[in-house]
Amino acid sequence: MADYPLTAEAIKKEFKRAGIHFVVALPDRVTSHYLLKGLLADPEYKVVQVCKEDEGVSICSGLHAAGKRSILMMQYTGLLDSINSIRGIGVEGRFPVCMVVGLLGKEPDVAPKQSKKYGVRIIEPILDVMGIGHHLVERDADAKRIGPAIDKAFTESFPVAILIGREPR
Repeated sequence: MADYPLTAEAIKKEFKRAGIHFVVALPDRVTSHYLLKGLLADPEYKVVQVCKEDEGVSICSGLHAAGKRSILMMQYTGLLDSINSIRGIGVEGRFPVCMVVGLLGKEPDVAPKQSKKYGVRIIEPILDVMGIGHHLVERDADAKRIGPAIDKAFTESFPVAILIGREPR
């Protein structure tokens, strides 16, 4: 496992560094097995599992209003389903909704915009149009982008998307 490109531990380390203690999640195929299950087992995190991603946008915003930092974990299809909530609450309402988005079906080491999977290919352009910063994480070295991205989201009170390009182990 030491030679695997992306580990759940590297991601969790950045969550801790950024002061995340609340995880709002709709299980997704990319991040559930190692990352979400690891967060559920870690007493430092409170995990709220939701049925719809747009519920998660509201919960993360409420946690921010209460002075707590959180992340919203979902699959890219859930981001697409919750665009209106992200627009209204995150972008126009200026809430730091920090989204950790699994790119199910994205080919390793292929840029999302070059993916053969249509849904993956359109995620970055949609985020760009909305003015939402995004960071691709496919290797442990990329995980170092997570903490600063979360910090910036809370400093600027604006959403951010961490795109998980392969299943972490």
